[in-house]
Amino acid sequence: MRTLVLGGIRSGKSQWAESAIASAAGDGAPVCYLATGPAADTDPAWAHRVGAHRARRPAHWHTVETADLVAALAAGPHEPGTATLVDDIGGWLTATMDRLGAWTGASVTGEVDALVRAVDAFTAPLALVSPEVGLTVVPATEAGRRFADELGTVNQRLAAVCDRVVLVVAGQPLTVKEPT
Repeated sequence: MRTLVLGGIRSGKSQWAESAIASAAGDGAPVCYLATGPAADTDPAWAHRVGAHRARRPAHWHTVETADLVAALAAGPHEPGTATLVDDIGGWLTATMDRLGAWTGASVTGEVDALVRAVDAFTAPLALVSPEVGLTVVPATEAGRRFADELGTVNQRLAAVCDRVVLVVAGQPLTVKEPT
């Protein structure tokens, strides 16, 4: 089962996804946690957020901090069938846009295509956490609008290949798509 978990900032989407993937894996089973955000070297507020995420993870979960999400998914979990959590797609997209110079017009389509293929081919339980866009004002800058547009496209494409889509609002899950 592939699940896309959407929500706004501080909506509780990561905590919900952590609980859901732990349930999918089974009690005490290993989980691979793919963290896409940058290291918290210079920003104390970001370091606090990263620390809170790390502190919530059970000790038996294996964490991989990577911006190369496609390679990590394609390689699969260390043990076949290991449930995997990706947190989050927005961090991956930011790193991808940085690497490709997409803030000023370069395309990320090839990278998005590769990510969608990797998610579609993934056979173990998978939860993808991503910020939902379009629930607030249109960004005032070109780069902000480009990010929102690209993230909206990524979310739509991932939702199409995921079995389940859940929107988390104020910590409460709302099912958008169920397995067919």
